[in-house]
Amino acid sequence: MIAVSRTDVGKLRANNQDALVAMEQLWGVADGMGGHKGGEIASAGARDGLTRILRGKDPDPKMLRFAVEAVNRRLYLQQKDDASLSGMGTTLTLLWAASKEVYIAQVGDSRAYLLRDGDFQQITQDHSLVQELVNQGVLTPELAAHHPMRNVITRAVGTDEGVDVDLFTKERKLGDIWLLCTDGLSGMVPDEDIARILRTKAPEAAADALLQTALDNGGRDNVTFVILKDEEGAQ
Repeated sequence: MIAVSRTDVGKLRANNQDALVAMEQLWGVADGMGGHKGGEIASAGARDGLTRILRGKDPDPKMLRFAVEAVNRRLYLQQKDDASLSGMGTTLTLLWAASKEVYIAQVGDSRAYLLRDGDFQQITQDHSLVQELVNQGVLTPELAAHHPMRNVITRAVGTDEGVDVDLFTKERKLGDIWLLCTDGLSGMVPDEDIARILRTKAPEAAADALLQTALDNGGRDNVTFVILKDEEGAQ
């Protein structure tokens, strides 16, 4: 995999509460929340905990779930021991590449997209209030994208003693392009624009264009993402 990443504080936030995960065949993004410093501590703690647990391990979906659950427990206990961190948590979306497959873990509203043979699709589904309303037929996806409560998430790492992790397995294919991103990108740049940029630009140029578009469209949140291009396919 060729990996290209960007993280930016955006135009309105005072600090960057996002974190990037990058280790061997594991990549991911985390979008922290809670308190003055809680968001930064949660996202960095998730990144560091995952790196510590998974370093040197062979890609495996059960191990990936275990690692997210372990990080969740650690962050949950940390905030229980420190009142200033009450309510802290983080989203987490990860991709771990094995020789024939990729394993994706997701909690929250950070997304994984796949561009394959020109077809662009969102692999994950947001754990958010508006997504639940879309699933129930109360909102259309178009209305959800601009809903005032679109940033309210229904799952996070570290907020509760247990966590429900969504896992996905996809076969690797030569030429696949993956995008893992926080909502500072997906909430500021429409899917059709993301797809157009990924289809027409090499990864480095695409990363520059995605970040600049998010900032040009308002940059209301921290922006963090990683683009992965599969130049090997299933081995």
